[in-house]
Amino acid sequence: MSSSVLFDAPGPRGRALTRIFNVIALILFLAFIAYVLVIMHRQGQLEAEKWTALFTARAWEYYFIPGLISTLKAALLSVITSLIFGMAFGYMRLSTSAPVLWFATVVVEFFRAVPVLIMMIFFWLFLGKLALFSPQQLPFIAVVIGLTLYNGSVIAELLRSGVKQLPKGQGEAGLAIGLTPGKVLRSILMPQAMVTMLPSLVSQFVVILKDTALGYIISYPELLASARRFGSGEGNILQTLVLAAVMFIVINFALTMLATWLSGFLSSRSSTGVKKADGIPGEIDNPNPATIAIFKLPKN
Repeated sequence: MSSSVLFDAPGPRGRALTRIFNVIALILFLAFIAYVLVIMHRQGQLEAEKWTALFTARAWEYYFIPGLISTLKAALLSVITSLIFGMAFGYMRLSTSAPVLWFATVVVEFFRAVPVLIMMIFFWLFLGKLALFSPQQLPFIAVVIGLTLYNGSVIAELLRSGVKQLPKGQGEAGLAIGLTPGKVLRSILMPQAMVTMLPSLVSQFVVILKDTALGYIISYPELLASARRFGSGEGNILQTLVLAAVMFIVINFALTMLATWLSGFLSSRSSTGVKKADGIPGEIDNPNPATIAIFKLPKN
C-alpha cells in the first residue's frame, strides 16, 4: 500500500483547489518580482553598466575567482575535519563507558549551543594572542576551527540518532557470532547509519559552505567579502551580491544533486534483499555483516 496513513488523499475538488491556490501563489510571486524590478529601474539599478562590470576579466581574476577558491578551500577542509570530529564523538556518544559518554555529551552539547560566529571570533583573537600563525593564515584557521567544532557536533548527533534508529536485530546478530559491542558498532551499525543519514549530512555540508560567508567578519577573503569589496569600488554592490548569491545557489544545488545520486547508489550497493527465481529463494545481494551473522548462527 503506497497511500499515506497520516492523511487522506485529496479528491477531485481538493486537487482543483490546490491547483487554484498554486496559480494564485505564482501570480502573486510574479507580481512581487515585477514590483521589485520597477523599483530597481526607478533607482537606476538596472542600468547596463552596473551589470556588465560583473563580467569583466578584472572582476573575475582579482575578486570572484579568488573569493570562490577561498570559500571552497575553507568549506572542503571543514567538511573533512567535521566528519572526523563527528564520527569520533558520535562513536563516543554511543559508548557504554559512563566517563566517555559524559565527556562526549558535554563537548557535543556545548559546541552545538555556541554560535559559530562567536567561535570564529574567539579563535581569531585567541590564536592571534598566541602568535602561532601568520596574520594571513589566522582568519582561515579560525574559520575552519569554528566550522569544525559546530558542524562536527551536529554530525556526531546525527550519527548517534541514526544508529539508534536502526533495527535492534542488526546489533544482536553481530553479538551472536561473537563480535564485541565496539566492533558491532564500527563494522555494522556506523556504516549503515552513515548511508541512512546521508541526506542530513549533505544538508549539513551545505550549511558549512554557506557559513564560510561569516568569515568576512574576521577579514577572511571568501566569496561574499570579495564581492562586497568589488561592489564598493564599482558602485554596484547590489549586483555583485546577486551574482555571489547565484554562485552559492549553483554550488549548493550541485552538491544536493550529487548527494541524491550517492544516496541511491550506496543504498543499491548495500541492499540485503533476497532474490527469488521461479518461486525459490536465491542468493542475497551484497549481504552486510549483520545478515551474514544470522546465517552463521550455530545449530544445536
